[in-house]
Amino acid sequence: MTPLKRILYIEDNSQNMRLVQKYLRMGGYDMLEAATGEQGIVVAQHERPDLILLDINLPDVDGITIAGILKTEPLTQNIPIIALTANAMHGDRERFLAAGCNSYLSKPVSKTDLLNEISALIGVAT
Repeated sequence: MTPLKRILYIEDNSQNMRLVQKYLRMGGYDMLEAATGEQGIVVAQHERPDLILLDINLPDVDGITIAGILKTEPLTQNIPIIALTANAMHGDRERFLAAGCNSYLSKPVSKTDLLNEISALIGVAT
């Protein structure tokens, strides 16, 4: 049996964390959690998830900085990153992609949009 694809969600809001965890379980994915950017970097380096969901507005380090760090580290540079944020201003998508994110979804995110975007980047869960 193939192990579940693992997704790291770096998010400081527990309600958002629970909602996304529910969506990921429904999609057949396993979720790792990190409540701060620094914790997210450590978890990403040690666990090497299949994909990272990254909140942009974190309490310690902003998500754009985190994406840049993850994309320059040899252990994490090839892990796809989806920016998941309430920031939906003109030009935000371009900033997130320029920082190293592979995709961007605005909050509140729908289950369908999230699972479709994940599937497009890493395939469906098995």
